[in-house]
Amino acid sequence: MISARSEVSLRQQLVLVALGKAPADLCLRIGRLLDTATRTWMDDQEIVVAGDRIAYVGPSGSYPGTAKRTVERPGLIAVPGLGEVHKHIESSHLTPEWEAALVLPRGNTWTCEASHEFSNVRGSRTLEFWMTARRHGSPLKIFPLPGSAVPPTSYEHGGGWLGYEEQKGFMKDSLMVAGLDEVMDWPAVWDATNPSHERLWGMIEATFEQRGVVEGHAAGLRDLPTINAFAAAGLASDHEAWTAEEFWDKLSHGLFMELRPHSMPEVIEGLLARGLADWSQIAFTTDDRSATETLEKGATDYNVRLAIQSGLAPEIAIQCVTINPARHMRLTPWVGSIAPGRFADLVLLSDLEEFAIAEVWADGRLVSQGSTYTEPVPAIDWPGWATDTIRIGGALSAADFAIAAKPGRQTMQAAVLRPFHWEDDFLVYELPVEDEQVQRDAGRNITKFAIVDRYSGTRSVSRMFWAGTGPRTPDTALASSLAHDKHNIWCVGSSDAAMAMAVNALAEIGGGWALVREGELVATVRYEVAGLMSCRPAEALDADMQKMYAEAESIEWMYEPSSSPRWWAGFPERLAFATLTCAPWRWVLVAPCEHAPEGLVNVQTGHTHPVVW
Repeated sequence: MISARSEVSLRQQLVLVALGKAPADLCLRIGRLLDTATRTWMDDQEIVVAGDRIAYVGPSGSYPGTAKRTVERPGLIAVPGLGEVHKHIESSHLTPEWEAALVLPRGNTWTCEASHEFSNVRGSRTLEFWMTARRHGSPLKIFPLPGSAVPPTSYEHGGGWLGYEEQKGFMKDSLMVAGLDEVMDWPAVWDATNPSHERLWGMIEATFEQRGVVEGHAAGLRDLPTINAFAAAGLASDHEAWTAEEFWDKLSHGLFMELRPHSMPEVIEGLLARGLADWSQIAFTTDDRSATETLEKGATDYNVRLAIQSGLAPEIAIQCVTINPARHMRLTPWVGSIAPGRFADLVLLSDLEEFAIAEVWADGRLVSQGSTYTEPVPAIDWPGWATDTIRIGGALSAADFAIAAKPGRQTMQAAVLRPFHWEDDFLVYELPVEDEQVQRDAGRNITKFAIVDRYSGTRSVSRMFWAGTGPRTPDTALASSLAHDKHNIWCVGSSDAAMAMAVNALAEIGGGWALVREGELVATVRYEVAGLMSCRPAEALDADMQKMYAEAESIEWMYEPSSSPRWWAGFPERLAFATLTCAPWRWVLVAPCEHAPEGLVNVQTGHTHPVVW
């Protein structure tokens, strides 16, 4: 852990080691080393380590002192441990100690954890949760940023509420708290009448007081007046630019830009075409990546390889995952370079162009060889505050998902949404009525979608009709407690009974996924920690996910294109992101609340509307 007092003691010792007046623990001799501060290669270097920190770097044989052991790696290339400038570890669906086992062999030694996921489940425990694995000996450094979006909008409620006092407390408690997680509710920032305005600016003020970084989220903000306003607000970054033009406009107006893989080839090509020489205001970010996808592609090492394949020089690509994010997050005393005082975190490459990782060292010890993690994973018995988070209030029945019709009506008008519906108005359909209930219309790709409040324990459910998603197969439903960003349970289904069965099964396992096919529960995947993560190896979690995917292949899934190019046909896994309430969303379905009893609310304006009329 990092604290001012421990830093003073540690660095006093490093001074003596660097001067050769106290013995070092390790001298690692390397064939080549990248100095990220100057983008310079240095040959035949030695890295001298005391404890978990670097004490000395210089040509082999130049160290004036002695080391307890010397390790020779003349054929390998050393670069600093890779860092994530913005990542939701929760989206790997692994607890932090198992996240470490997954990403360390792929070069990741530090992460700026964007914690509005866990914060929305257990806001007051945010810092405690993210420090636990490190306290148990995990080599992964996690620098938490408590969530600004807790709750995401003033029309949501649940497991956390963070404002000025809470953020001030987090910032004062630990030097490892880097700042404030992405400010997503742009209407609440600029509009003083918005109910979240005071809370958000209170968190920004508390972060400024402690000289922390206020991360931004400028999704859908593309006109120059709004970009200027966003930067003027002190929101320091954006990771939501989709095109080279949008990326340039935000970069050239003072924003630190965090580039995600899905936009990387186009953006890098565009920036190179413009002749960009200074890449210091750019970092690569994973943002959200499941354990399954990481096993398939990699972690930050994948981002580096993709950047190189997109035409970027390897040295610049490495800066974008080391010194650049460290500077932005004001973490350069600890990470981002192979330099004295920093953690002894090293990625040793056998091939630079392919970014092939031979070994990873963290905290001055070898933690992986090839893709094999060689450290023991701490055994953490996560307490009840982390695992007892699904509180529906009792078993649900089909009646809890029914939408009543007005007496005597044969049809009713219905407000209909679709996944990633970024339009000003919802869709309106006329739907049939049977047995005094408004019905789905599979012929027009209309099914039912529900949000179940998993915090209040009041058996509270909002429900409406959605288009272009969900199962067409009868008596089939899919439910998940992964529902960005409030993480209430969402469920989509072709019958009310199947929806109730799926949600009840999900509550039984403590969160995750539940799939019902033709009236039978055929697959579950448990996320027993906060309903977001599981305490087990990535391979075990992936095996359960693959079983669910296999069961889902026999289901016919509805599909229609939507506003997002990342919404595609088949198993609707990205419904986990379709419940977002940040810009550019307008009309969304949230758990029932005092402001929106039926749950349908425009989060840009606060307007509500009945789901049927």
